Amino acid sequence: MKNIITYILILTVSFGFAQQEDAKETLQKLNEKTNNLISDANDLASSDAFVSAEMEYRKAISGKPESVAGTYNLGHSYYKKGNFEEALFRNQQAAKYATDKLEKHSAFHNIGNILMQEEKCSEAAEAFKNALRNNPLDEETRYNYALAKECAKNQEPPQEEDNKDDKDKDKKENEDQQDQDKKEDEGDNKEDNQDKGDDDKKEGEDKEDEGKPDEEKEKDGKGDDQKKEQQKPQQQPGKLSPQQIKNLLEAMDNQEQKVQDKMNAEKAKGAKIQTEKDW
Repeated sequence: MKNIITYILILTVSFGFAQQEDAKETLQKLNEKTNNLISDANDLASSDAFVSAEMEYRKAISGKPESVAGTYNLGHSYYKKGNFEEALFRNQQAAKYATDKLEKHSAFHNIGNILMQEEKCSEAAEAFKNALRNNPLDEETRYNYALAKECAKNQEPPQEEDNKDDKDKDKKENEDQQDQDKKEDEGDNKEDNQDKGDDDKKEGEDKEDEGKPDEEKEKDGKGDDQKKEQQKPQQQPGKLSPQQIKNLLEAMDNQEQKVQDKMNAEKAKGAKIQTEKDW
């Protein structure tokens, strides 16, 4: 029984060892294939056969996405062709999968250069800083880092001028508001003065009437009546106005009364007036 267990353990260990050997062999073959593809791509890139080189680089990355050499070299090819967007993406991949400091330094250095081409100075300075963290002795990276910081400083808007612009804007708004308030006050004062002038004029006319003699007031009244009469519509020819009809009726009544009085007087002359009492 003991021998059986030992045999099983030996088989298990052997099987596991065989799997490890197979994995190593598979990985070795993959690395060789990837390196060959990258080598071919490098040769094509050197002869300016960019399209063919790009295809070989992509084949290498497809088989082994974490290949730093493949992504880095493809990014460098894009950079030479002016395709900064793709170049930035591939170098970011290289920085992500890099396992040693020198690989990380090279990837971040290239990222900084790409960002400087796009005038993203602040981000470029940060990339160069990361490159120096992985290789503080690289003088080129240090020089580029200084340039990126200076560029980023110049791109920042002056804070004092912004505050000055804000103050000037606030000042102008206050002046405009004061002018508006002044105009409104002048308009109100003008209306008040006009109303006051009308009241003073009316009061003066009343005082002038009070100071006039009664005769002048009466003349003024008659003058007003004459004005009213003049304002009445004129009588059309051949027609009597209501007032004329009324005056004519009154004249006829008066004439009739005179006739009646005359007749009564004639009757009075024929009769004797009794002066004494008839006892």
